[in-house]
Amino acid sequence: MDRDLALFDLDHTLLPIDSDHAWGEFLIASGVVDAKTYKAANDRFYADYEAGSLDIAVYLEFTLAPLLGRNRQELARLHSTFMKEVIAPAILPAALDLVRHHRERGDLCAIVTGTNSFITAPIARAFGIDHLIASVAALEGGRLTGKMRGTPAYREGKVTRVAAWLESMALSLENAPRSTFYSDSHNDLPLLERVTDPVATNPDATLRARALERGWRILELFARV
Repeated sequence: MDRDLALFDLDHTLLPIDSDHAWGEFLIASGVVDAKTYKAANDRFYADYEAGSLDIAVYLEFTLAPLLGRNRQELARLHSTFMKEVIAPAILPAALDLVRHHRERGDLCAIVTGTNSFITAPIARAFGIDHLIASVAALEGGRLTGKMRGTPAYREGKVTRVAAWLESMALSLENAPRSTFYSDSHNDLPLLERVTDPVATNPDATLRARALERGWRILELFARV
């Protein structure tokens, strides 16, 4: 492998928001779900994520449940509005410049995120990143099933999924001259510890402490909210 590898977490790393949680807030604001009950559950799942105790399979089912039975045109319209109203304002120049830096170097770039592929595929395209490693929302007959397909890209699953992606191209983390992973979250320690250049980006308190202990680079792209 003669190209460096640049991997990016998404939420609170390239984006100053959590796209998964923001999607739930968007569904509430759009009247797609019951505001009171859905918000309470959405906030509870987010707290579990921050604590490192999220059941990713259960959360994915929760996230996808309001979309079941909707056809592709309906889903596309809904996501287009989400991109315009929520995501586009959150794509900041500092993050675009970081991605552009790696692309101009010729690095092999990928977003690696636990957030499901339905939410994140258009976001990856907005950043100009061709490769997306995300938790996969299963489809059947062109419609979402509400279930997850394969290993979620979460915690140790990110290592598994990145390895499988690279193997599909006859590559590996070990034969990359240099591998960089940008992440804000302690949940990503398994993958951060596998790359040559871990970068704690807008890090949470736990990751910041680990980065200082290990001498990892700390990058502040924007204030953590």
